[in-house]
Amino acid sequence: MRTSSFTVAAALLYALFAAPLAVAHVHLVSSAPANGSAVANAPTTLVLNFSEAARVTALSIRKSGEAAVQKIAPLPDRVLTRLSIAAPTLGPGAYLVSFRALDPGDGHISGGTFRFSILPNGAQPIRKDAMRDTGKRPAPDTIK
Repeated sequence: MRTSSFTVAAALLYALFAAPLAVAHVHLVSSAPANGSAVANAPTTLVLNFSEAARVTALSIRKSGEAAVQKIAPLPDRVLTRLSIAAPTLGPGAYLVSFRALDPGDGHISGGTFRFSILPNGAQPIRKDAMRDTGKRPAPDTIK
């Protein structure tokens, strides 16, 4: 019985201390343009905000429907929680930004993506507040 008590205690200690470390890697907290956003004008910079300090080792952008991936460089060689870097010249369309970041604490490399769209010239994004439900319903005689 002594061995099984030790095994249970060791498993509990692992679950309490080691397991949280396995999921505590760098991840993207926010970006500009925001993930899933549609913007009227092409961004001049891309901003990535990370959960903890990391060194970005790769950054690229790809336009939807095109095979070519454009690497964004040069990247800073220092550890940071916020990366702001000049965006390449972009036209209307949907884009996928991909990154790879090194956690200097444990050497783990994490990757991620975010998407955004640039609207055609003259188009304006729909404001979220313009889409809210006012609670008003059409009068029954106006519904055909």
